[in-house]
Amino acid sequence: MKKFISTIQDIWKIEELRNKIILTLGLMVVYRLAAQVPLPGIDPTQLSGLQDTTSGNNLLGLLNMFTGGAFAQASVMALGIMPYISASIVVQLMGIAVPYLQKLQKEGESGRKKINQITRWLTVGILIIQAPAYIGSLPALGIPQSAFLLGNGPLFWFSSILLLTTGTVFAMWLGERITDKGIGNGISLLIMIGIIARLPATFMQELTSRIEQSTGGLLMVFIEVVIWLVVILASVLLVTAVRKIAVQYARRTVAGNIQDAAGARQYIPLKLNSSGVMPIIFAQALMFVPGLLTKSDNTIINAIGIEFTNMFGLWYNVLFAVLIIIFSYFYTAITIPTNKMADDLKRSGGFLPGIRPGKETADYLDTILSRITLPGSIFLALLAILPALIVKTGVQQGWAMFYGGTSLLIMVGVAIDTIQQINSHLLNHHYDGLMKTGTKRKSVA
Repeated sequence: MKKFISTIQDIWKIEELRNKIILTLGLMVVYRLAAQVPLPGIDPTQLSGLQDTTSGNNLLGLLNMFTGGAFAQASVMALGIMPYISASIVVQLMGIAVPYLQKLQKEGESGRKKINQITRWLTVGILIIQAPAYIGSLPALGIPQSAFLLGNGPLFWFSSILLLTTGTVFAMWLGERITDKGIGNGISLLIMIGIIARLPATFMQELTSRIEQSTGGLLMVFIEVVIWLVVILASVLLVTAVRKIAVQYARRTVAGNIQDAAGARQYIPLKLNSSGVMPIIFAQALMFVPGLLTKSDNTIINAIGIEFTNMFGLWYNVLFAVLIIIFSYFYTAITIPTNKMADDLKRSGGFLPGIRPGKETADYLDTILSRITLPGSIFLALLAILPALIVKTGVQQGWAMFYGGTSLLIMVGVAIDTIQQINSHLLNHHYDGLMKTGTKRKSVA
């Protein structure tokens, strides 16, 4: 504890780092305040139906979690930052097949700026579709007609679509400002703060339920928290685990001179979970499809559709886990270019001990990647369906959602990334990082 307090003091001493953290916290507060502003023309006291619809065991509840409850509050931030995430995924996937985007990816900083601009415009295009869909679905989601104070006419539609679009664009701007001027990845931080915003309320609901219903009381809550911490530890291991592939360089150029560096070794770190949370996101997107079967007139097909829309049901989670494993291989294959890695090694004079440069190196890396992706994808799938298993033990659905899935992985991944950036600032100023042990280094600043 003393070491932690000392590290916090070191962080506060570094003016640049202190200002970055204060700016980041301030912009996140602005985002959360904006999420509490309802759309003009909607009575916020009549949103109980919408909140009930998004609090059950359905995919809308997951969307509401990502927006920090703004979706269920019919807020100007109801769509959150998710349209931007969708646009980023589309651009990333298009970069594999579209030559123009491939060219931009090779142009460094200027290419990155153009890709960001394309992503922003695509976000607006997605909003033009999603905003009217959200407004049109409000009555079906449980908002009574009396809640529309100005009616549900063209004026309300135009103003609401404009505000929803502006809200997401504003959130996108906040995220980019955090990335440029603050600490951490701004977009990821906004998603994380939306998820964390619901954590205290869901925990208090679980605590109250255990005490009032005499189903274990404080002891059971303590056990749940311990299990939750163990799951977080397992998630950290999944996010940080790598397989190091030894690389040897025959020679190296230093200050214009070619020096013999035979025997010097470096490593290619291949992540156990190279695809991050993307397989879960893709799988969840496809899990909307079985829900269409519930509109069938056929009783059997309708029953199948209902079974596959229950996020805590058996067959939903079986299919969900299988899709996650499939998408883990798919996303890893398209984002980890083993052929390019082998070519770069060959050009730089590097080679894998015992492996011929070129095609054999690419095949070897691809084999290793395939082998480590299997346990990584299975672990990811188990983590994704863990909330459904936790619910079976009597834990409330809201609190169970924090035991795994996209929300937990996002929180862990973003926290690790932010801590690493803070560590970088501390080490540059000759202080121990948050993840380091030992005494503080003497500052020469």
